[in-house]
Amino acid sequence: MANSASGDSVVDRIVRLISAFPEDVTALQLAELAERADLPLTTAHRLVRQLAGHGLLDAAPGGLVRPGLRLWELVNRTAPTLALRQAAMPFMEDIQQVLNQNVNLAVLDGWEALFVERLSRRGSVANRAKVAGRMPVHTSSAGLALMAHQDKQLQGQYLDQFADPEGKGSTDAARVLLSETFHQGFAQLKGVVDPDTWGIAVPVLGPRQRAVASLGVVVPLREMRLQALVPALQTAARGIARRLAEP
Repeated sequence: MANSASGDSVVDRIVRLISAFPEDVTALQLAELAERADLPLTTAHRLVRQLAGHGLLDAAPGGLVRPGLRLWELVNRTAPTLALRQAAMPFMEDIQQVLNQNVNLAVLDGWEALFVERLSRRGSVANRAKVAGRMPVHTSSAGLALMAHQDKQLQGQYLDQFADPEGKGSTDAARVLLSETFHQGFAQLKGVVDPDTWGIAVPVLGPRQRAVASLGVVVPLREMRLQALVPALQTAARGIARRLAEP
């Protein structure tokens, strides 16, 4: 029920408040949090106090607010990606041992790839894919691998709404990338996110051969070996799919 002048509900405001923490920022001053959540300071203060009482937020002296341990506990206990991460981790570790580079696991959420796990080592190349981070489908090999293996209706909806704020992509280019990815069985993007890296991703296929996840690596351009990388990733992806299908 809405109970504010703006018409938004208490749940709406709580969601905005919790979602207002930007990526890589673990704490905000109450005033900044209220501004980012588009809430009056008094409303934000009241909600923070109530949420802190349940351990969902942590209100420190001096007005500093951070996500609470209880929130982390609930999310990790009930996350729908928990089974996927558990199934994928042994295969991701094997891939990382061989490549000594970044390995990531992503799912499709709307028109973005949402990264649910990542393995990285000191000395590996820069990787913009971070756990709980997002990237547009057309700018990530993970996103292309996911979208290229969805049904035609969903792909059509994606292409109908396609827009690149930076003006570097087009609907026709996205359509070509999806077609190439589907027929190759893997996605590759060279120097799109970082000019010195190459992203490779393969789909983890579920029922009806639709991608339920993507498994990918980010490697230096000078070490790019498609003939070795792709079969290893595809073998690992099939292994993940088998584990997901187990009772």
